Amino acid sequence: MSATVRCLRPVAVLLGVWLAMAPAHAGLFEDEEARKAILDLRSRQSQTDELLRTQLKQMADQIQQLQRSLLDLNGQNEQLRSEVARLRGQDEQILRDLSEVQRRQRDIAQGVDDRMRKLEPQAVTIDGREFTVEPDERKAYDEAMGSLRSGDFEKAAMSLQLLLKRFPGTGYADSARYWLGNAQYGLRDYKNAIATFKQFLAATTPEHPRAAEAQLAVANCQAEMKDTRGAKRTLEELIKQYPKSEAAQAAKERLVSLK
Repeated sequence: MSATVRCLRPVAVLLGVWLAMAPAHAGLFEDEEARKAILDLRSRQSQTDELLRTQLKQMADQIQQLQRSLLDLNGQNEQLRSEVARLRGQDEQILRDLSEVQRRQRDIAQGVDDRMRKLEPQAVTIDGREFTVEPDERKAYDEAMGSLRSGDFEKAAMSLQLLLKRFPGTGYADSARYWLGNAQYGLRDYKNAIATFKQFLAATTPEHPRAAEAQLAVANCQAEMKDTRGAKRTLEELIKQYPKSEAAQAAKERLVSLK
């Protein structure tokens, strides 16, 4: 064996050893890279998970905040609805109060108008004659006539006499005297009845629609007082003065009964 061969033998041995170990080193390198890649992936996954947890927590916080805001809004809406309902109720009450005030004002105004009308002179028409009277004057006359219609001749006579005394110039004078004579006749106060009817006839014109009836009433009073002659004379005058009146027809019948 030559020297060269002997020198190259250790090199060949070393080369063979190295070649034999090369795959093992390659495997170790690949495992290390894989571990690094896995660790890197785990690190990234951990960071991603942490980021997701942070974002989820933030979203949860935001959701809770939104829920609280919604609850607050619901509460505010409920308060607004309550306030609107209260205001609507107040408006309705105000409208009712206003309507009541307006009704009272109308009633007061109507009452004032009624009282004013009662205080104002009033036009009346009796026996075809129109005249103006005061409210108290009319009230006294109406009350007296009410008593007469109810058959309370005494009260009617007193009321009519008071009317003529209290209102001497009253437009009711003729009517008051005529009905006063009738009330006195009803009381069988024939003497005063005759005087009252004659006052009526003296104060009125012959054309008065009750003149003939007043004369007939005088004749009836005279007949009741047994003054037959005076009654006949009055009846004859009535027939002559008012020949076509109903009183004249009654006078004729009365004359027959007096004979």
